[in-house]
Amino acid sequence: MSEVFSGISNIKFEGSGSDNPLAFKYYDPKAVIGGKTMEEHLRFAVAYWHTFAAPGADMFGAGSYVRPWNTMSDPLEIAKYKVEANFEFIEKLGAPFFAFHDRDIAPEGDTLAETNKNLDTIVSVIKDRMKSSPVKLLWGTTNAFGNPRFMHGASTSPNADIFAYAAAQVKKAMEITKELGGENYVFWGGREGYETLLNTDMKLELDNLARFLKMAVDYAKEIGFDGQFLIEPKPKEPTKHQYDFDTATVIGFLKTYGLDPYFKMNIEANHATLAGHTFQHELAMCRINDMLGSIDANQGDVMLGWDTDQFPTNLYDATLAMVEVLKAGGLKKGGLNFDSKVRRGSFEPSDLFYGHIAGMDTFAKGLIIANKIVEDGKFDAFVADRYSSYTNGIGKDIVEGKVGFKELEQYALTAKIQNKSGRQEMLEALLNQYILETK
Repeated sequence: MSEVFSGISNIKFEGSGSDNPLAFKYYDPKAVIGGKTMEEHLRFAVAYWHTFAAPGADMFGAGSYVRPWNTMSDPLEIAKYKVEANFEFIEKLGAPFFAFHDRDIAPEGDTLAETNKNLDTIVSVIKDRMKSSPVKLLWGTTNAFGNPRFMHGASTSPNADIFAYAAAQVKKAMEITKELGGENYVFWGGREGYETLLNTDMKLELDNLARFLKMAVDYAKEIGFDGQFLIEPKPKEPTKHQYDFDTATVIGFLKTYGLDPYFKMNIEANHATLAGHTFQHELAMCRINDMLGSIDANQGDVMLGWDTDQFPTNLYDATLAMVEVLKAGGLKKGGLNFDSKVRRGSFEPSDLFYGHIAGMDTFAKGLIIANKIVEDGKFDAFVADRYSSYTNGIGKDIVEGKVGFKELEQYALTAKIQNKSGRQEMLEALLNQYILETK
């Protein structure tokens, strides 16, 4: 097969002085930051769905992307072509991983058996291609939201037949993820929620969602899949009330059903903002609960109220995100997956490289700055001092559980309260200084 992205060579690191748009300015995979290479810290992955399956459509217009497979008609041949495109693209980009939904890589057939046969065909092609490639699978997942059968949900559907179908689909997707050496498996409940309580048994739906996840845990043990299970929170769109609203909601759900030992979070930046949180907030919530698994790296548009999945270029967000990742001890089996798509007007194949280069450079620079912030410890020292009243006296007694309301009342009757300034503006200026001055 001829080159899919002809005319584009392997992307190299050329440094911040380069004006070559097809070169990295900050991402140097072998550069050592805080004892690990950038490649080890960031573990970049390319999202199969946005990069090779998306047509460039939106709710007001048809697909605009110019892709070489658009002229082909046989769905299986198109799928095989995209496999080659995926590996050529990632090898030229120099990323170590890719990620996919089951329906991204192979066309759906008229029956589940036919669909699984299509998957087996394409998985065989992927396995053969992986033999000659350094590119690995970060994670697999299931598209249990796109087909009309899932209009009322998958594991939370009121129809038990749909629950069974979704289980069969996840079973197969877990098997192929294991077969391809995937390091994680993601559950994103795109339609696991409801529109109105007038027709919804919320308790049964939540119970069924938990039953479904327990079945997945059991089957992973049965087949020997030792990858990390991840749940990806999202508050809305397409479902108005989604059960995986945000990290705190998901952690509460997992603990309620005793599932918390088996799952961690896959945090998407754009989902965080849709939930009314910052990207850093969701990552921090994961960190303090030991639930950080992986990241879907993108950003939204504050002027739009939906999941725009843009390539991340906000240096402040990337820096604060990497502060949380470093404090959490790194991403371990997870990575930074670009759940990002080029804009509808960026329709040429080369735009895929420009988008990924921008995102990789943004997080590389964010890592450099974040490492300096963590090593200097100025913010941590300020926070420690702000809460120092809990390290001695009555505060220490509170933390150690030595006092109750009666003792605290007695203390408060004579205590002289004196607050300290939070110095938010000073700290934001310090953050600016790190971002603007870190080389």
